[in-house]
Amino acid sequence: MERREFLKVGTAAGLIGSTRMLEPLAKAEQPTINTAPIPRRALGKTGEKLSIVGFAGIVVMENGPSFASNIVAEAVDRGINYFDVAPTYGNAQERLGPALQPYRDRVFLACKEEDWSQEGSAKLLEESLRLLHTDHVDLYQFHALSKMSDLEQIFGPRGAMETFEAARKAGKLRFIGFSAHSVEVALAAMDRYPFDTILFPINFVLYSQAKFGPQVIEKARQKGMGIMALKGMAKTTWPPSEKSDHPHPKCWYEPAAFPEEAAMGLRWALSQPITAAIPPGDERYFRLGMDVAQNFQPITEAEQQRLIAGATGVNPIFHLGVV
Repeated sequence: MERREFLKVGTAAGLIGSTRMLEPLAKAEQPTINTAPIPRRALGKTGEKLSIVGFAGIVVMENGPSFASNIVAEAVDRGINYFDVAPTYGNAQERLGPALQPYRDRVFLACKEEDWSQEGSAKLLEESLRLLHTDHVDLYQFHALSKMSDLEQIFGPRGAMETFEAARKAGKLRFIGFSAHSVEVALAAMDRYPFDTILFPINFVLYSQAKFGPQVIEKARQKGMGIMALKGMAKTTWPPSEKSDHPHPKCWYEPAAFPEEAAMGLRWALSQPITAAIPPGDERYFRLGMDVAQNFQPITEAEQQRLIAGATGVNPIFHLGVV
């Protein structure tokens, strides 16, 4: 099952080969003990600071209200202030809205939508605001751009960008961003509009085996955008025999091995020049992500070499040239 189908059913040097890792972040704002709150980094030119690990709405998808309230409270208590959700995540908005209410003025709420028309995107925004129990989202994003035709629709007559800009003027959203699963479309989108943020796969297998990602991050840095990472804990595609029957129903891809490889993969992603990374919606991986963030140390060269060695020959979940 591919990612889009899965969601809609609700259920510096050191890389081996010719790719190069972008210059790692300095060791600023790192906690020294595991009781310190998760550190935060600046979100581009927005003036905001986000926790280096975000909360994926899929974590609460298909769980009860009490579960949602408890895990949101735990995340906020540990220092997470970045929450991300989308209408395609089953009943995640319905669960996340009430759970976030006690903390709404303390968190940065991001939402995403996949209707490229003015009318359709406006309806989705109003529905998200209703379900999330808020009068605005901090960041509204075009979700999972994957084809050049997506951009043509968004920026065309009566396209979704008209909704986004009108909503910003009306105070229903503060910043405009996008997520993408195509290098080529992401680069084109950044040329097309002064987006505030980008949410993009930043992953050790993708970088080392597909040269997928560094060119996007470099361009986003040049533009001063806030950069958030997806798929930091991903490994590869599921074998055909396991696509519909595997131990991680909230992951459309096969995650890195738990816990060591997954933790190292997330540390690798957080050692890139990004603001934050969003762990998978699988509860175990999300809790591991919080642990990694609370004790974050940039990945060492030796660890990086070991991580990339384990990625050699692995089939990446995305490839260049797919538009």
